[in-house]
Amino acid sequence: MLSLLVENIYLLVVVTLISVLQNVFFAQKVERECKNRNTSGSAFQRVSCANRNCMDAYPTFLAVMWCAGVCLSQAPAAFAGIIYLLVRQKYFIGYLGQSSQSTPGYLFGKRIISFLSLMCIVGIFNYLLWRFYGSDYKEYVETITNAASALLLLP
Repeated sequence: MLSLLVENIYLLVVVTLISVLQNVFFAQKVERECKNRNTSGSAFQRVSCANRNCMDAYPTFLAVMWCAGVCLSQAPAAFAGIIYLLVRQKYFIGYLGQSSQSTPGYLFGKRIISFLSLMCIVGIFNYLLWRFYGSDYKEYVETITNAASALLLLP
């Protein structure tokens, strides 16, 4: 029973652990900037603001990734999660330069969060259809979701 549970969530767990490592990296950048320079400097302000912005979106990301993975399909949710982490890294690094360099990462991240949110809604709706009407479209929806997740790679 436990192995079946782990089999259904292990990709989500891996992405979550990678996201934790990324958060540690971001925190270390803030700490280094704080120790190396005057805390009133613009470089510290940028790295601190980038970290804060990433942390503000983090709970939403985790919630929709896990809900999408559990309610619908683990693989596309984990794939979208990895893409989100790459985009978040691009956003963070872009913010350290000029804040306008971070805009593409921010917009792409919003698109991934929207995709994961849609996956959650479809998964919950499919469960309600199965529960109350006996119709299960999960296989069809998973196929569509797997194909649609590849579209996340388009800029």
